[in-house]
Amino acid sequence: MYGRNPVRELLRSDARRADEVAVLAGGRGPIDEIVALARRAGIKVSYRTRDQLTAMAGSDEHQGVVARVLPREYVDLDALLAIPRARGSTPLFLALDQVQDPRNLGALLRTAAAFGVHGVVVAKHHAVGLTGVAAKAATGAVELVPVARETNLVNALETFKQAGVWVYGCTLGKGAPIWATDLTGPVCLVLGSEGGGLRPLVARTCDFLVTIPMPAGVGSLNVGAAGAVALYEVTRQRANL
Repeated sequence: MYGRNPVRELLRSDARRADEVAVLAGGRGPIDEIVALARRAGIKVSYRTRDQLTAMAGSDEHQGVVARVLPREYVDLDALLAIPRARGSTPLFLALDQVQDPRNLGALLRTAAAFGVHGVVVAKHHAVGLTGVAAKAATGAVELVPVARETNLVNALETFKQAGVWVYGCTLGKGAPIWATDLTGPVCLVLGSEGGGLRPLVARTCDFLVTIPMPAGVGSLNVGAAGAVALYEVTRQRANL
């Protein structure tokens, strides 16, 4: 894991996963805070050159901080469904149908954290998982939002439906306008892949299909932007704004 915000959030929320924190020799400011957090948690701190950090991270976008961590654990669907029950809140989940760009996954996790999503479901095959690039793009949110990784997304959606959660598939130009759809009950929003959108069987499994109306000439939104619009609409309706 690399980047100041992701590593800082890791040390604050789940420091047990960190084995070592490597920082840029001579770094100051935010790096000093990260070093203090690591030492307080009893984690080894090492000082490296910029080139050494780039080699560790596999990227030059590390901002002078790289952490060696245990893999982020996925949770199962039962654990996701238990979260809103424990909090006494109306369920809100996000399911991703073969989203492949780690930056899109990271952006969606960040948005999910901002709008109080209880959990995210990703496909196991032909889809990106919780990689370092996704964690960097999420700027710490990967530590805040539980993620389930399912072999069969259709079965996962059926599990949500059996638990009383309505499943809404976001599509391009099909379905009801999202702002004309009641999203105040238990909701799982489903977003499709960057190129193909929702697969036909996934779309048929949804209880409802919704779309984000756009002016003529605008083809579509990036999946990260579409997720932000859809989750904002859920929040707006629930807050009765």
